[in-house]
Amino acid sequence: MAARPKGYGFSLEAKRKIESKYDHEQEEEMRDWIEALLGESVFGGKTGIDGVHDILRSGVVLLRCANALGGNIKINDSKMAFKQMENIGNFLLFCESLGVSKVDLFQTVDLYEKQNMAAVVLGVHALGRKARAKGLNCPQLGPKEAEANPRSFDEDKLRAGKGIHFA
Repeated sequence: MAARPKGYGFSLEAKRKIESKYDHEQEEEMRDWIEALLGESVFGGKTGIDGVHDILRSGVVLLRCANALGGNIKINDSKMAFKQMENIGNFLLFCESLGVSKVDLFQTVDLYEKQNMAAVVLGVHALGRKARAKGLNCPQLGPKEAEANPRSFDEDKLRAGKGIHFA
């Protein structure tokens, strides 16, 4: 893999803006959730963007989480870049199959090349919410996912609503 320049000008500003969205409290919740789900200390005290990236980059831990939630996904232990990116891609496909919205997920390069670790943390949070909403046996991660609350109105109510004007 070619080395990326550290960045300057607009690219450095964009990188700083993305990193400013990284929430250490959400990261801690995510780390605790993964370790509770897998029943072991996965992170070994590593924290922050770099620590989380080191642990999750290969996709192995993410696929172990997916398998703990009922997936049956082969995990590639290879150190080859395309195999690790395949692991991440398979994790993302599992999330989609569980019903996690694509807008809540991250891109493979966000994790593999450490381009947007805030999106990675939020993606794992979305998986945790969806897994809990589906009734899977897993710890709670973040707030409970909202449920649909459809409304139905009869014709009289709809007609009455048309006469209301908002200023």
